[in-house]
Amino acid sequence: MKYSRKALEEKASKDARKEAKRLAKQGWRPIAGALPLEKQLDIAYKMQFEYDEDLYPRYIMGEATSVSTIESAARIQADHLAKEDLASNIQSEITALIENTASTQQIAPDDAAAMVKTVTASKALISQTITAPRPVLQMSRVLPNKNYEVTLRFAYSGAQAKQNVKNVMMRELGNEGSELRDRLNNQPIWDAE
Repeated sequence: MKYSRKALEEKASKDARKEAKRLAKQGWRPIAGALPLEKQLDIAYKMQFEYDEDLYPRYIMGEATSVSTIESAARIQADHLAKEDLASNIQSEITALIENTASTQQIAPDDAAAMVKTVTASKALISQTITAPRPVLQMSRVLPNKNYEVTLRFAYSGAQAKQNVKNVMMRELGNEGSELRDRLNNQPIWDAE
């Protein structure tokens, strides 16, 4: 709590303040109950560039914008689309991690190919495993035609994303035999957290 209070009292970075001012000129405002835009942007910038000791993103981001005649409808649609974008970004990050690990010969090429194939085919299942992503940017504006435009950006733990993908892969590979599943389960890719 002490860290949270200190973070809230700190002044947002110059870049975040500048961007918030630009967005405010375009009519953007924070959604009711959200932090001021400059604080939201500051948090989003910091989280976007955090990496763990293996240079894997500490947070994976997903963002979407939606327009509707009703603000709550635009928000619901943006929420759904942002989670889909998040699932897509998780899929991309995990696929890149698998390919990078295979290129450094830490994973056998056949195992890497099976892992990539499973991750690619499991996007819908990965999307279903995303529980409680952290909203880091929530803003809306009224367009000249009186429609509402809502933009949401979510952050999701990279370590949790890896665990979710591993669980999906193990479930999906259940039909391909326990030997392959055991080999993939014991790969070094899952150890880096």
